[in-house]
Amino acid sequence: MKFVSTTSKGPHRSFREAVLGNLPDDGGLYYPTEIPQLDQGFLKQIPQLSLPEIALEVLAKFCSDDIDPNELERISERVFDFPLPLKEVADNIHCLELFHGPTFAFKDIGAKFLAACLAHFNQSENKATTVLVATSGDTGGAVANGFLGVEGVRVIILYPKGKVSNLQEKQLTTLGQNITALEIEGTFDDCQNLVKQAFADKQLNKDIHLSSANSINIARWLPQSLFYYVPLQQGYEDVTLSVPSGNYGNLTSGVLAMKMGVPISKFIAASNANDVVPRYLNSGRYEPKSTIPTLANAMDVSDPSNYKRLLKLFDGKYEGIISKLIPFSLGDVEIKETIRDCYEANRYLLDPHSAIAYKALHEMKKEGIFLGTAHYCKFLPTINEALGREVAIPDFAKGLMHMEKRSIELNADFAQFKEFLIG
Repeated sequence: MKFVSTTSKGPHRSFREAVLGNLPDDGGLYYPTEIPQLDQGFLKQIPQLSLPEIALEVLAKFCSDDIDPNELERISERVFDFPLPLKEVADNIHCLELFHGPTFAFKDIGAKFLAACLAHFNQSENKATTVLVATSGDTGGAVANGFLGVEGVRVIILYPKGKVSNLQEKQLTTLGQNITALEIEGTFDDCQNLVKQAFADKQLNKDIHLSSANSINIARWLPQSLFYYVPLQQGYEDVTLSVPSGNYGNLTSGVLAMKMGVPISKFIAASNANDVVPRYLNSGRYEPKSTIPTLANAMDVSDPSNYKRLLKLFDGKYEGIISKLIPFSLGDVEIKETIRDCYEANRYLLDPHSAIAYKALHEMKKEGIFLGTAHYCKFLPTINEALGREVAIPDFAKGLMHMEKRSIELNADFAQFKEFLIG
C-alpha cells in the first residue's frame, strides 16, 4: 500500500514515509492510493473476533510493507487493551463508549497506535523526532499519555489558553519528561496553523525531524476506523452513526470503514456552533468562519483539516457526500438542556460533545448509535451547571487535579514558535 497527497499530486509514499513525513509538501493530507476491500468471509467472522484481531486484519492492509505481522499483532494488543462497550441510553439509541482508555477520551486509540509506530520506526533512525500536536481539548492528553517516555521522541503540545477544561489541561501539562505544553494566546485554529507552518518551513525541517500526532497523521487517522467495526461486532448492521465532529478525523475514518465494506447506513455530522461542514452539507458551499468558543471545546474548529479527506473519500462529488452524511449542529444552551434532559429521562450522563450526537438521533427520531467521545468528568463545571447540582469527580480522576501544571506561554506568532523549536 502506498500513500499520496489528497491533491493526487506528488510522489507516492510508503506507510513509514507517510507517518514520519506527516504531511505532503503541497498542503494536502496523505491518503491511501486505493481503498482495500474487506473479504465477505472476514466480515461474517467479525462478531466472533476480538478488536485486536480485527485491527490486525484491517491495519495490515495499510502498513504490512513496513510493519511485519508479528509486530503489528503486538501493537494491536497494546493499543486495543481497554473495552469499547455499546450501551443502551434510550429506546433504540445506544452509545458507543470510547472513553475507557487512560485519558478518558476516544483519542487514546489513535495516539497509542501512532506512538507505537514511531517507537518501532525510531529503532532504525539515527535522529530524534519532534512530534507537534495542536489540541482543542482531548488530543493533547491522549498524545501526552501515549508518548510519555518513548525514547527518541520529543512531544510539543500546543493548546489555546483558557479554552480547555481544567482536567484536560492537567492531562497535558503535568507529565513532564519528554512532554512540553505550549499555552498559545489564541484559538485552536491558531495552534493548528502554527503546526502547519512548521511543516511547511523547509529550513526548519532540515534542522529538526518533525512529525505530528493530530489526525492529519495517517497513523492517527487509520486506527480510528476500528471504532466502526464494534457495532457489527455486536450484531448491528446498516445503522445510523451520529459522530461528534470538530476536525473530522473520526467521521472520515468511519467513512473509510464504510468504503472498505462495513455496512453503515448513514453518518450524522454532529457539530457545535462551529458548523462549517453542516452548512456545507446544506448549501454545497464550504465557507469557514472565525472560531467560536463553545462548551464542546474539542470541536471548536472552524476549518477542519480532514475536510480534504472527506472530499477524497467521495471523489469530490457533493451528491455522494450528502447521500451518506446528515448535517446537525447545536448551541451551548441546547447542549446543557440535552445533558439535563438525558440524565432525567435515562439516568445517563453525557459530556458536551456526546450530548450533541445524542440530541441529533433523539431530535431526528432515528434509531442508531452515537459516539461517546469523552467521559463527563472532563467537563464537570458544565455538567454541574446543566444539572443544577454538584456531581462528584470520579475516584480515578481525583489525583490528577492535584498535580502541578507546567506550561510555556507563547503568542500565536510563528517566528516565536520557530525560535522555541530550534531552542
